[in-house]
Amino acid sequence: MLTKNIYFRNFKKKFNYSQVTEKLKFILNEKNEVINSLSENYKYSYKKNKISKFKKQSQFRVIGMGGSSLGAKAIYEFLRNKIKINFEFVDNLQSKYEIKKKNYTNLIISKSGNTTETIVNSNILIKNTDKNIFITENKKNYLATYAENLKAEIIHHNNFIGGRYSVLSEVGMVPAELMGLKPEKFKRLNSLIKKRGFINNLVTNVSTILYLNKKKKFNSVILNYDQKSHSIFEWYQQLVAESLGKKGRGILPIVSSMPKDNHSVMQLYLDGFKNNFFTFFYVNDTNSSKIKSTSILKSKKYLKNKTSQQIKYLQKIATENVFKKKNIPFRSFEIKKRDENTLGEIFTFFILETILLGKCLNLNPFDQPAVELIKKETKNLLI
Repeated sequence: MLTKNIYFRNFKKKFNYSQVTEKLKFILNEKNEVINSLSENYKYSYKKNKISKFKKQSQFRVIGMGGSSLGAKAIYEFLRNKIKINFEFVDNLQSKYEIKKKNYTNLIISKSGNTTETIVNSNILIKNTDKNIFITENKKNYLATYAENLKAEIIHHNNFIGGRYSVLSEVGMVPAELMGLKPEKFKRLNSLIKKRGFINNLVTNVSTILYLNKKKKFNSVILNYDQKSHSIFEWYQQLVAESLGKKGRGILPIVSSMPKDNHSVMQLYLDGFKNNFFTFFYVNDTNSSKIKSTSILKSKKYLKNKTSQQIKYLQKIATENVFKKKNIPFRSFEIKKRDENTLGEIFTFFILETILLGKCLNLNPFDQPAVELIKKETKNLLI
């Protein structure tokens, strides 16, 4: 058990390194804005009445790249059943854009305020009739100047929190509040670090990943059985790859949509190269379509009275059983409840895990120096 909301089974092999425990204590005790953003003590750079005037709007659009949009998108998709407002996400460049007649409230998000793709998308998509909120650093940059020209609302992005770690700061919580959710419910760090089970699972989990890394298992494959969680693992991909992919080292996050991928890459997972470790991720949704029993032929009578969710769950159990027999390393998350508390716990777990892995591998988990090379080269070609 990870928490009351998440049933968690750790890797079969567990290595309780005292080094990992000490590193975790240091991370939790140091003055770190990323860690602070996970707690209920975090001070936002805006007052709630600054965005309350936008809450009557029904059509929102987030324009941002990477961590500037992935966290909000993960929140929206995972908790879609609780959200009555429509959100769209523009998180890549397109060759041709559809300019819709309806009016939007745009959230334009970029830490630096100079992200090329966000500047291009904002320029093409924003209409004179739109309302706009800009989230960017409190310094002179392109988007801050653009926001002033539009007489838009400006919310300051915390300078010490990188985009991929910003989901529980202004970057994720302003959209969450506009979705009608309660930002304070996502803040789970304070209670989680008091739970021995959570800390023990985190430490042994990281210890095992370090051991697997030494055994040249570098691919972290997510076997995701919940379609509404796909964006969580797009967020996880950036978090892990950008934080740990340095100095010729790192972990490659790969997301598999299950059970669909039983019919494609599963053959390789089971019988191919052995440099993978796996994470099973399943959400217990009670609202599920039921099979029409009267239409089932005798040869498949065992499908009668089953729901699609039951079949998917049993496919997950079957896959875990085969992994056990083949001695393939995996861990398993079963989500019991789809709400802000649970999602906050998921974000907190993966952020702490990534920072802890970085510190144990003697890598700086907060920078991304190589990415800057492409930004500079692109600018040189555009000039």
